[in-house]
Amino acid sequence: MKFTLAQLKKDAFNKPFSFSGEVDVSELESMNNDIREIELVHVEGICNMHGDQFFFTFTITGRMILPCARTLVDVPYSFEIETKEIFSSSPYYNDEDESEIHPIHGEVLDLMPFIKENILLEVPFRVFAKDVEETEFLQKGKDWEVLSDKPKEMTIDPRLKKLESLFKDTEKEK
Repeated sequence: MKFTLAQLKKDAFNKPFSFSGEVDVSELESMNNDIREIELVHVEGICNMHGDQFFFTFTITGRMILPCARTLVDVPYSFEIETKEIFSSSPYYNDEDESEIHPIHGEVLDLMPFIKENILLEVPFRVFAKDVEETEFLQKGKDWEVLSDKPKEMTIDPRLKKLESLFKDTEKEK
């Protein structure tokens, strides 16, 4: 979502400038290992102008696919993010300032980096799939195996089968 300063100054001068649209943020799939897939996100908001500053208030809604923390099965995760960003076209603001006001370089304001940043901040630490059968996820891999709480039937190594008779003899003596 890009806006020219001329457009913003014209449309947001006396009243809030509203905007809405779908944006493609699929490059987040390659940036973050947890995001397996992300659909087009819907961005809707308003912009108010006061002097050289532009106050953006917008909502980002969408859906992403994340791996389950237990089973690695795909889990759909819907999100709705409400955020506020302040931009300034004043030459006195620069990138070294630690303020929350973002400088506008040139004549175009691009909201995409801020949309992507807010989505990445929204990715949960872990998600869990509901109603997953044990057969749906991996049970074994190279050098690993999923252990369950269910007791397994004990099988005796055939090489140690003769030792079993020794234990039976000691039980009879008691």
